[in-house]
Amino acid sequence: MNRLRNIAISGVLAALTLGVAAAPAQAQRDPAYAEARSSGQIGEKMDGYLGIVVAETPELRRLVSDINIKRRAVYSERAQENKVTLEEYAFSTGCQLIMKTVPGEKYQAPGGAWQTRTDAPPQRDARCP
Repeated sequence: MNRLRNIAISGVLAALTLGVAAAPAQAQRDPAYAEARSSGQIGEKMDGYLGIVVAETPELRRLVSDINIKRRAVYSERAQENKVTLEEYAFSTGCQLIMKTVPGEKYQAPGGAWQTRTDAPPQRDARCP
């Protein structure tokens, strides 16, 4: 559990350094990204990547793939710096990204089902620090 806590701290620092949690700031300002996120078409997954919540379209697939490729590159670099696996780092960052969702946005609950964030804290995996 200490290891995940240390990874989480590193993930938070990376998120602060990069703007909105490991996805390049440019992608975060993309109107297509903002619209897809606010309309519930995409959401944060527990593994630290974006997922498509609705029926997939080529545009959504391109958007999500582009952001996830960029996230993976950052996660890989940060994981090496912190001497943890890519998966551990991505999971820890996923915990933080889910906490940063706002009411109305989608996120993946521990059972894998998509949930819509309310004013209540999101459901999180027990392994999240």
